[in-house]
Amino acid sequence: MTFKGILKILMVIFNTAIFFAGAASVVIGVLVVVNKKNVFGTLDNIKDLPPQLSHLANAGYLLVAVGAVIAFMGFLGCCGACCENKCMLMTFFIIILTVFVVEVIAAVLILFYEPKAEELMNKIREKVAKSIRENYGDNDIITNTWNETMTLLKCCGYNNYTDFTGSPYVRQDSQYPQFCCSTGSGKCNRGQAQSQNVDGCFNVVVKLVKNNSTLLGGIAVCVAATEVAAMIVSLILFKK
Repeated sequence: MTFKGILKILMVIFNTAIFFAGAASVVIGVLVVVNKKNVFGTLDNIKDLPPQLSHLANAGYLLVAVGAVIAFMGFLGCCGACCENKCMLMTFFIIILTVFVVEVIAAVLILFYEPKAEELMNKIREKVAKSIRENYGDNDIITNTWNETMTLLKCCGYNNYTDFTGSPYVRQDSQYPQFCCSTGSGKCNRGQAQSQNVDGCFNVVVKLVKNNSTLLGGIAVCVAATEVAAMIVSLILFKK
């Protein structure tokens, strides 16, 4: 088999994987949009929420758009290699180069704005805790959303059990959500919640990210390396 043939096979394999990854992103985005009321219902009920966080409500549409671009990119690369179409190969190269540049810019911006992240997170803590105190136990959307989140992550509130102090749920019978007591299946009073001190959902997510930081970094490096390799291979095929 010639060197050109090996490159064509590699392009087909890589871009088939890219196509299915994009299709999966589209499916996930559609599911998020369909279930938007449950997933992001809490955001719509938090007053004065920082705009950086309120944009998360559009995450489903973003996933659909990004997935469509990725799937189209995989289709172009695969067809361009199989059909030896120079126009498709060059279009594929331009798209993947653009994506790579955007990723680099995004990484630089994240590093640049990192000092402001703590200030933003403190504002978010206050707004979310206020929303829980005002609505948990009274607003069905917020209550169900937090119940599902706490069940999934095994956490209590956004910060800790104090988020529920003064909420309609606690005012009913002075009991806290069972999620705030890690042991037993009975009622959870303030003393039990304070002594067991179950982590808040934000801290659980931070720990999860830190514990998997090596894996996430490895995935990011592999994605960047794959993009660079794909650009090189597409240029070689284009010249041949």
